[in-house]
Amino acid sequence: MKTVLVSAAALIDVDGRILLAQRPEGKSMAGLWEFPGGKVEVGETPEAALIRELHEELGINTWQSCLAPLTFASHSYDDFHLLMPLFACRKWEGTPMSRENQQLKWVYAKDLRDYPMPAADVPLVPILRDWL
Repeated sequence: MKTVLVSAAALIDVDGRILLAQRPEGKSMAGLWEFPGGKVEVGETPEAALIRELHEELGINTWQSCLAPLTFASHSYDDFHLLMPLFACRKWEGTPMSRENQQLKWVYAKDLRDYPMPAADVPLVPILRDWL
């Protein structure tokens, strides 16, 4: 089974809310909510990939020093295995805006369970909630 490495961020605003992105129509798992991020390309570190993805998807800039490794997901889907480090990020430049037709929502940690997520993301929620 192929392993796919994806980096994700729990962007946390000054009010302690976390940014979720809804997967747009036409993509696999459309309609589910996830932490922003994306695939790590060949030759990239997870941190570099996340910095690139946050800029591409949300139009924000952050730095490796602002990415705190929090936890990771390891989950087998039908046709691939996902390995996804989750980084906490409280500092970035710019205002997150949808650049890839995804809905964005700031959510308090206690309310994360109200948003349907891909199976790999679900175990990250209690860890993030307890950490905050």
